[in-house]
Amino acid sequence: MRVLFLELDTENAWAVASLGPAFLAAWLRRHGHEAAFLRVPPTEPIAAIAESVARVAPDLIGVSMTTRQWLRARDVLGGLRRLVDIPTIVGGLHATFSPEEVLRHDGVDYLCLGEGEAALLDLVEALQSGRCVADDTIANIWAKGGARPSLRNPIEPLDALPFLARDLMDERWGVRHITTQRGCPFPCTFCAARMYDKLYASLDTTRYGRRRGQGNVLAELTELREQGPLNYVIFLDDTFTIQHAWVREFCKVYGKEFAVPFSLNARVETVSQSLLADLAAAGCRHIIYGVESGSERVRREIMKRNASNQRFRDVFRWTREAGIMATANYIIGTPGESRAEMAETIALHHELEPVDFGFFVFYPYPGTELFQLCRDNGYLPDDYLTRPANHRESILNLPQVSRADIAEVYEQWTAIRVAAALRRVPLGAAAAGGLSVVERDIRARAATA
Repeated sequence: MRVLFLELDTENAWAVASLGPAFLAAWLRRHGHEAAFLRVPPTEPIAAIAESVARVAPDLIGVSMTTRQWLRARDVLGGLRRLVDIPTIVGGLHATFSPEEVLRHDGVDYLCLGEGEAALLDLVEALQSGRCVADDTIANIWAKGGARPSLRNPIEPLDALPFLARDLMDERWGVRHITTQRGCPFPCTFCAARMYDKLYASLDTTRYGRRRGQGNVLAELTELREQGPLNYVIFLDDTFTIQHAWVREFCKVYGKEFAVPFSLNARVETVSQSLLADLAAAGCRHIIYGVESGSERVRREIMKRNASNQRFRDVFRWTREAGIMATANYIIGTPGESRAEMAETIALHHELEPVDFGFFVFYPYPGTELFQLCRDNGYLPDDYLTRPANHRESILNLPQVSRADIAEVYEQWTAIRVAAALRRVPLGAAAAGGLSVVERDIRARAATA
């Protein structure tokens, strides 16, 4: 059978594609099936999408989606169903944690809960043989109109999986993306990644959290280098720096065999000065830390993150001293956060002095603890299911702060962003043509503010 995976862009014309389909495609190909990829731009008309799908002539359409992609996926799949008669399966975070809502819409025939490689293969082979999949007959696969399926054990070990099907990732410029693990052991209440661990822990299955062997990761990197070019590696694990023994040994071999610059995600609780030195020696040039809030109360009581502000100050200083660039990410408007505590985040940001930073208005993702809190307390608007999931404005009706309060703080962060950009490159450089379109836009906004 031939499965066509759709990558649904929602805002940007290009970004690296979802990892899920690349894993699934590799697994299907190993077992004798075909897999194809189609990137769907944000404004692509349904008729044009249908023409592209028809040229591929798939037997099954697959979509892996986050909550931010859901409304676009709903519209595209519903529109395609009116033009082409091809069964469709959806998976990913949003499908796993809002399955009933997703299944009730036109254009969705099957839904995958949790990990999908073995489940999708079973579905493909059932469809190929003409078997009916109308009820709880395939673990993890929920058929429209059928009962919720049981969950199968995750694939163990992760080294049993083939390497990612890179033609489905749309990577460019020799920048390669790698994952070394699945699952996250930390209990952050705003993050859906942790919910996979909870989903599997609540059932009669083995642990979802697993890490690849170092040799397996290095073998994939060797293969990528042979295919060339290999200019930069981005490790996409939620927290690369857990299991220090694994990380240190990996750094020794990677630094000797590759020495290609790389970036990763970390938590301040999981790094030390010596570990940062090992990472830098191996080629680490960039670490992204989730700071989230400058209020220790908000982090501790609301987000379930116990690191102190002093720990953040120390780690950001250690990272600079190691010669590694640090990016900080912040969340604005978390339920229970006061306007004064939002100001504490800005104050801590100025102390940390990251090279770059991201700021995001809180959005309640289904499956997370804070989503449940928002629903239980009536913070969600009645039409939240039809509102786009974005991080520029709040959709919540919070008792302590208004949407206008959050919007004002967002504008403060925007001003900080513009000022930081201006410090890096003077306004005159834009006129000389030395800046990207985005950078020119930032400076134009600053000049007219």
